Amino acid sequence: MGDTVELSTLLVVDGEAVTSDPWVLAGIKVQAEVVDHHKGQKIDILRYKNKTGYRRRQGHRQQYTAIKVTAIPAAAK
Repeated sequence: MGDTVELSTLLVVDGEAVTSDPWVLAGIKVQAEVVDHHKGQKIDILRYKNKTGYRRRQGHRQQYTAIKVTAIPAAAK
């Protein structure tokens, strides 16, 4: 936690202006800070085949990372 991350930009919305041109956004990297790591809700996976005695139970919890965006540089026009 507390690490900084650089993310590539896909879309910038600045008031009424929307920029999605990949050539304009190529040099823009969004700065973010890692706030939290946690596990999601448990998902139960059940497999069953009729009349054969086949049953399998499996669980899964997805890992999630919460980030806070600290800086978005302006797009070059």
